[in-house]
Amino acid sequence: MTEQELEARVNRAVDNFMQGYGCCQSVVAAFCDLYGMDETMALKVAAGFGGGVGRLRMMCGAVSGIVMLVGLDCGQTVGSDREGKSACYKVVQQLLAQSEAENGSLICAEILGLKGHEKATSSYVASPRTAEYYKTRPCAAKVESAARIFAKYLWEKYSDENK
Repeated sequence: MTEQELEARVNRAVDNFMQGYGCCQSVVAAFCDLYGMDETMALKVAAGFGGGVGRLRMMCGAVSGIVMLVGLDCGQTVGSDREGKSACYKVVQQLLAQSEAENGSLICAEILGLKGHEKATSSYVASPRTAEYYKTRPCAAKVESAARIFAKYLWEKYSDENK
């Protein structure tokens, strides 16, 4: 995969978000075909992670997308494979550390600048996607960051394997 192809996937993730998909959906759908998953399935599987998991403002949906993609890329397939599970956890921790360093937090509420009461009373009702929504939310940038972190991981992993 070329750097240009990976950059196109980063752009696709942002486009997905701007079309109304959640942060996690946007990131996962941009890479899902690499793992034999069609876009419709990716959008469904990732749907509940929006708004910091069910709009509870917990872990950022874009970050959840990284976790899902790492599982698809290197997750263990045998329940007793502790080595495989540990290797997957290592990659998750590395990529999430990068995301936290770039974005200041992995927590949706903190990224959005919400205070305690605002977090606790978060409604399950999705926010309407209006021009004002996109103007006041950092989410598109967080989707781009997550997609770029995962694309860089793929580039480095597969570049090293091809040497």
